[in-house]
Amino acid sequence: MKNKPNLKILQGLLFTYCTENTKNLEREEIIISKNVNSETELAELFNILTRPEFLSYREDEQIWFIDTIELYLSKGDDFEAVFYLFDTYFEDEITNKRQFMKVLLESLKRYSSEAKKNQSRTIK
Repeated sequence: MKNKPNLKILQGLLFTYCTENTKNLEREEIIISKNVNSETELAELFNILTRPEFLSYREDEQIWFIDTIELYLSKGDDFEAVFYLFDTYFEDEITNKRQFMKVLLESLKRYSSEAKKNQSRTIK
């Protein structure tokens, strides 16, 4: 059964960046060191912290995250609901949440594609 897109699941994926997450000074320093409003630095941050988390999910869950972001981007959503009452370790406020989600989406698609390529190499 395919899961229906749901903005609430994105908070779970982004929990790594939430101040309510378990204290981890190394992780917090990495987050603070990046400019959340720079596409390049945001992609670097996702590569370091989101990639391992995302790849730990089953393939259907990965697709659910990707489908959710794609749907809400196509609807023109501003993603305020994702970040409402969601305190992060980011040094600055996210000025363009749609752009943040576009960078996240591109990253997730790349991780998923890389995982599939690596999986097919192992099978051969």
